[in-house]
Amino acid sequence: MAADIELGSNLVSSPSSCRHPLGPGSVSGSGSAIAPTIENVVSTENLACKLDLRAIALYAPNTEYNPAKFAAVIMRLRATKTAALIFSLGKMVCTGAKTEQQPLLAARKHARIIQKLGFDVKFKNFKIQNMVASYDFTYPLNLTRLGNFHSAVSIYEPELFPGLIYRMKNP
Repeated sequence: MAADIELGSNLVSSPSSCRHPLGPGSVSGSGSAIAPTIENVVSTENLACKLDLRAIALYAPNTEYNPAKFAAVIMRLRATKTAALIFSLGKMVCTGAKTEQQPLLAARKHARIIQKLGFDVKFKNFKIQNMVASYDFTYPLNLTRLGNFHSAVSIYEPELFPGLIYRMKNP
């Protein structure tokens, strides 16, 4: 499973102010544990059946369906504050979770709602695809130097996206 950590570019400092690419001192050498805030967790699952999206949109609560704009039903759950994109071939993408455990619970709730409408739902292949987290370092970072220093596992293209993205192999 791969996860991404994005660091905002509004924390950029001048290159001369950094002893280490991370900024004043080193986070890893400071002895303090980094506790990022999870902003969003995206998961995918397969319901293993074909779905009638019109029927789901008509009978399931908190749904949107406009096939001219997007070929999926959008179903929102108020309790978990998550949303699911439900496709006609039974694929589902769940987004909006704030913990690592919440996507599984939310995806099962979405699947149960669809099952109660009469579809032969089987919950298969649940996988967390992406996690977005943030952290306030409380001091400026030079994202250009940090990106260059960790070029094997990071991407920093400020013209395309205003943050540094770490691709973690073993999150």
